[in-house]
Amino acid sequence: MMNQLVERRFNSYPESIFPLINRLRVLIFSVAGELDLGPVNESLKWGEPSYSVKDGSPIRIDWKEKTPNQHYLFFHCQTKLVDTFRELYGDILECSGNRAIVLNVEHKLPEQAVRHCIQLALQYKRIKHLPMLGV
Repeated sequence: MMNQLVERRFNSYPESIFPLINRLRVLIFSVAGELDLGPVNESLKWGEPSYSVKDGSPIRIDWKEKTPNQHYLFFHCQTKLVDTFRELYGDILECSGNRAIVLNVEHKLPEQAVRHCIQLALQYKRIKHLPMLGV
């Protein structure tokens, strides 16, 4: 069941964007379940849907009106996550600074790469000490 504040945010997305953002949400819950990471805390942080598990680093997802052709996965900027994603998937994923994966609404979701990035983020506290997060 979706958190009410998150549901309101989802309902505010344009009709064409809703399925893209919802697909990211489904992937987060799917990965957490497959890895048996415990309950996923779903909330709204800085107006963006946010997802966290006990031993992970939070993931936020969103679409911005000022960049209508993009949607995002945001990560904590003081982690090695986005640098690792860039190293692993720089030819597939567009990374912004040390905090985001930028996805084009017109392109097919590179699901395997995004799924792997979500896996790393949701296990971050367990793997942060490993070179390249153990990849």
